[in-house]
Amino acid sequence: MIYGKIWTVVKPSVGIPIFIAAVAIASFSVHLALTLNTTWVKKFLNGSAATAAVTQTVATPTA
Repeated sequence: MIYGKIWTVVKPSVGIPIFIAAVAIASFSVHLALTLNTTWVKKFLNGSAATAAVTQTVATPTA
């Protein structure tokens, strides 16, 4: 393990909960940023149906 000696400085009973809390806070902040800064996430979470992309084709005349 690369960082195995970290546990000689920090007790696992303190370090592991801090690490798990840091991961949870980072995940929460990313999800909060997505929810606040995009429009489609709010619509998706509220149950709005997705709109399908419409493409138009132009018929080319054959000679």
